[in-house]
Amino acid sequence: MDEEYDVIVLGTGLTECILSGIMSVNGKKVLHMDRNPYYGGESSSITPLEELYKRFTLPDSPPESMGRGRDWNVDLIPKFLMANGQLVKMLLYTEVTRYLDFKVVEGSFVYKGGKIYKVPSTETEALASNLMGMFEKRRFRKFLVFVANFDENDPKTFEGVDPKTTTMRDVYKKFDLGQDVIDFTGHALALYRTDDYLDVPCLETINRIKLYSESLARYGKSPYLYPLYGLGELPQGFARLSAIYGGTYMLNKPVDEIVMEGGKVIGVKSEGEVARCKQLICDPSYIPDRVRKAGQVIRVICILSHPIKNTNDANSCQIIIPQNQVNRNSDIYVCMISYAHNVAAQGKYIAIVSTTVETSEPEAEIEPALELLEPIDQKFVAISDLYEPTDDGTDSQVFASRSYDATTHFETTCNDIKDIYKRMTGSDFDFENMKRKQNDVFGEDEQ
Repeated sequence: MDEEYDVIVLGTGLTECILSGIMSVNGKKVLHMDRNPYYGGESSSITPLEELYKRFTLPDSPPESMGRGRDWNVDLIPKFLMANGQLVKMLLYTEVTRYLDFKVVEGSFVYKGGKIYKVPSTETEALASNLMGMFEKRRFRKFLVFVANFDENDPKTFEGVDPKTTTMRDVYKKFDLGQDVIDFTGHALALYRTDDYLDVPCLETINRIKLYSESLARYGKSPYLYPLYGLGELPQGFARLSAIYGGTYMLNKPVDEIVMEGGKVIGVKSEGEVARCKQLICDPSYIPDRVRKAGQVIRVICILSHPIKNTNDANSCQIIIPQNQVNRNSDIYVCMISYAHNVAAQGKYIAIVSTTVETSEPEAEIEPALELLEPIDQKFVAISDLYEPTDDGTDSQVFASRSYDATTHFETTCNDIKDIYKRMTGSDFDFENMKRKQNDVFGEDEQ
């Protein structure tokens, strides 16, 4: 271990593994350590089920009705991949897709007035949907056509909207869209968690709706993908990429000290030895003095023996509860997957409810979501602090990732990766930099 590295990475969460993969592909000498005996850090999938019970300090072990413990892979952080989003692009460019299998999530639903409705995924569905009245549908269709044709580099497509100054609130007014449709568009299509977006220029919202519809266009049922065997497969895939390019991995390795000299990182001390480095990447848990708390997220893992009511017996789906349907500031999300994804025993479903904590009673905040899931066989409640770095790494060369937020997909995580990459290298992130530089000599056989 007493060696000199370009980059040392602490923690094997998804952000850390993707960055270590990119750095290795780009010819950097990388050492990747984790104090845990498993991959994934905060974003791991827990198996067997007995381990999940232990982790949440439940007094009993799983009942026999839960099937074999090793048939379970339970994500600690629920997220889906946008089919046309940045993470899928990263997987394709690095060819990490060869280590993973994905399934399309069967449907996206939105909560309105105590009931759930399918988010229309085609024009035909939109016209048949009970979410809107007849005239509303026509106006909504006009709005969607405007978004689809919108090109920020071609003013002919603007129809009087200035992407840099017109607010989204004004765009909705222009198309005369009512409050329910605005809720559904902002929260179920653009996937905003709050309504702050209404009063800022509309370009980002238009691009988010485009991402949603382009992702949907790829597979048809929903814009989301999910990997077989759980999200814990993702960090491991990128870790393999790093290893192929010479990255060194050490799990179960305690980190005693981050060694600084003159305000700059020079190495990491573990079990009496120091590995030297020029730059350090880590998750917030390794540098509590360089991060600040930026809120909390509550996540409740629920094990069910049935699909969720009114979802057409889908074996995977997402439900969005827009904030003003339940008098909150931020949305509540439900991600549901099942035995069909090799993450649960036969006939079992896992629904994970998550939201940003707003009161001193987080469990009461998610009650509307839990009601949709009844009856629940077993639930596991986690309330996590969200951290963000206070140090941008310019002087210290210590680059901390942000905690995984309550969003339902990986776009914010990818933005964090691009941001750290830019601060580390001084140049903008370019997907081309992720392309493999050589034929992978290990081939497909290396398991």
